[in-house]
Amino acid sequence: MADKIKVLFDTDIGSDIDDAVCLAYLLRQPRCELMGVTTVTGEPVKRAMLASAVCQAAGRDDVPIHPGTEDPLIMPIRQAVPQQAERLSKWPHRKDLMPNSAIEFMRQVIHAHPNEITLLAVGPMTNVGLLFAADPKIPSLLKQLVLMCGVFTTQIPHSPHREWNAWGDAHATAIVYAAPVKPHLSVGLDVTLQCRMMADEVRKRFKAPPLNVVVDLAEVWFRRADRITFHDPLAATLIFEPDICQYAEGKVDVELASPRLRGMTHWRTNTRDKPHKIALHVDPTRFFDHYFAVTG
Repeated sequence: MADKIKVLFDTDIGSDIDDAVCLAYLLRQPRCELMGVTTVTGEPVKRAMLASAVCQAAGRDDVPIHPGTEDPLIMPIRQAVPQQAERLSKWPHRKDLMPNSAIEFMRQVIHAHPNEITLLAVGPMTNVGLLFAADPKIPSLLKQLVLMCGVFTTQIPHSPHREWNAWGDAHATAIVYAAPVKPHLSVGLDVTLQCRMMADEVRKRFKAPPLNVVVDLAEVWFRRADRITFHDPLAATLIFEPDICQYAEGKVDVELASPRLRGMTHWRTNTRDKPHKIALHVDPTRFFDHYFAVTG
């Protein structure tokens, strides 16, 4: 087996269900050394409790979990409540989580393991932006940065021109894309929207722990949606199976000037400097085969 990859997972678990689906994959991926989970945006302590419930269902109460930043840097908060927290009473989880500890925890782990940590961020970029601003050495100490963030192409008809994570804290997103991290990979909404599964199929396939907890949390999500889109899990799988997608290199700029477009990710390939890589195409069948081979 190939060497394990050290991963820090920054997440807004508790809103869209795909964060929990992603965490289940990381916990079951034999090549993943999950160094910690950090949570971001509204009620981050409750989000950390949800992460703990998934970890405990996987028999992984050893994974450090740290709540992070609640409010965006400048913009109003867009997801103040983790709706899935209503299910917490059904599942064992930690309650001794230290508020506002995520950024210092991330900083210490990255400094302790220079050029070994893959930072996987799948929520609003507040924690990561503050981390990079507080300690400018951090970007150069990462092995890689992988984001579920942005919209870069028009291959999905009628797809939104802004993606939730980039929009959720546009100013932090701009800090993250300006940071000198190499490699820097983004998986955008235009690609992840191709990896979807209807609710009835999810209920059939999400059986083995910790997916049994995830499918219970998903029932909250299914009140307003009839399917799961595997946004965050796709980003996670590319750390271990990059051939699931094809890529392009270029430069991402984040719109801040226009309130109507704030958080929009502008993708350019006609630049001399190409610091960013994006996922361009995905093989959905290969993705799902890999995801369930890992999670059972």
